[in-house]
Amino acid sequence: MTGTDHEHSETVTIAAQWLADQRDPPHPIVPELRSRFGLSALECCEAISRARQMTICRKAFG
Repeated sequence: MTGTDHEHSETVTIAAQWLADQRDPPHPIVPELRSRFGLSALECCEAISRARQMTICRKAFG
């Protein structure tokens, strides 16, 4: 991964962790992630997907 790709991937992961930690996620989610983390719409979708996976794993494994 190049530096730029890694930085974007890391930001997506950070956004996903933030979203997974929200008790009441903001609605709409994409504009919030774009403004808060500077993500593209595609990166927001990836962050949302990762956040859902994190939430499922937390519920399954505590």
